Amino acid sequence: MNAMRKAIASRLQLAKRNAPHFRLSIEVNVEALQALRQQINDTVPQLKLSINDMLIKAAAVALIKVPEVNVQYDEQKQQILQFKDADISVAVAIENGLITPIVKAANQKSLATISSTMRDLATRAKTGKLQPDEFQGGSFSISNLGMLGIKNFDAIINPPQGAIMALGRSEARAVVEHDRIVIRQMMTVTLSCDHRVIDGALGAKFLASFKQFVENPALILV
Repeated sequence: MNAMRKAIASRLQLAKRNAPHFRLSIEVNVEALQALRQQINDTVPQLKLSINDMLIKAAAVALIKVPEVNVQYDEQKQQILQFKDADISVAVAIENGLITPIVKAANQKSLATISSTMRDLATRAKTGKLQPDEFQGGSFSISNLGMLGIKNFDAIINPPQGAIMALGRSEARAVVEHDRIVIRQMMTVTLSCDHRVIDGALGAKFLASFKQFVENPALILV
């Protein structure tokens, strides 16, 4: 095992041992989000937004709306640290491991800035050029395996953060609307929470807020 693999093993073992995980799942309709992305990319050709860029922004504004989830837990002092901005750690696969570069104050950034920031962070992560403060810390994590065809999964909390959100692929599913079966583009979202600092009702409140922003994406532009 190389140094990175050893660090990953140590941190995730610590998280599983010390943080009592519980998980909440919800399905969100991503059709409006996809349509807005297409409209923006068609209107501004030099801007190539990804769905992940928009989901980062939706998570950031949801964290500001439900700030009790935007936390770290200091085990030694037994204190909850709550942050005024959403510093989103985004899992990026690299050779022989993974790293979580941080989009700092994502709630204050435009979609264009989030997109360019993520491209820069991901590129430098894969070439080993990130500075420690660019991947250490963060107030919340996102792991997206949808582009690899994964429908849904559970993610392990990135300590000392209080929660991590796992995003699956968007796909056509049959759903019931007004007593009729219709086909919608849906995505499964699973939130893993540290029960020491986040309770079920609070996690559910955050997911409801995230769902609102995803399904009404004009709200993330204001």
